[in-house]
Amino acid sequence: MARPKEFDIDVALDAAVEVFREHGFAGTSAQMLTAAMRIGKQSLYDTFGGKWQLYCAALEKYGAGETRAHIEKLQGSPTALEGLEQMLERVVLEARRPCLGVGSINEFSDHEDALIKVRRPAGRSLRAALLRTIREAKQAGDLAADLDPKHAVAFVLANVAGIRIAARGGADPDELRALARLAIKALK
Repeated sequence: MARPKEFDIDVALDAAVEVFREHGFAGTSAQMLTAAMRIGKQSLYDTFGGKWQLYCAALEKYGAGETRAHIEKLQGSPTALEGLEQMLERVVLEARRPCLGVGSINEFSDHEDALIKVRRPAGRSLRAALLRTIREAKQAGDLAADLDPKHAVAFVLANVAGIRIAARGGADPDELRALARLAIKALK
């Protein structure tokens, strides 16, 4: 009979997310993961199948959490424009921490089908929420009348990545807030 797991899988996966956020896939060793996750190497393989499968699971968990947090900001404000501003402010506040989503795109581009399948659901949900928010803000007269909402979604997501990369490159909080304000201004 198999021994029961002696660790909390969610806690271990959260630890793996943090290691992958900081070091990427290639820069992360199994030893780094097992130390952070506080599990043995055999438990890593028995539970997750290996480093690649663990990376995919970590990316999926990270993407779902980030998407949920972004959507909460989009939907938790009195107006759609304020929701968009709050989502970008959240990005600014979190930007010093590495983004596993941006990191996976930088490291693997669109060359790994497994990662595309992992990123697709979170991306689809966030894009849909952004599209609704942008359409609502446009209808309220808060954004430019000739703004193409689908293009605006792509623009906002590119700015989210840009803010995160700028932060990792050393931009200070005032610069990051300015980038967020400029992104909103460009939509008006």
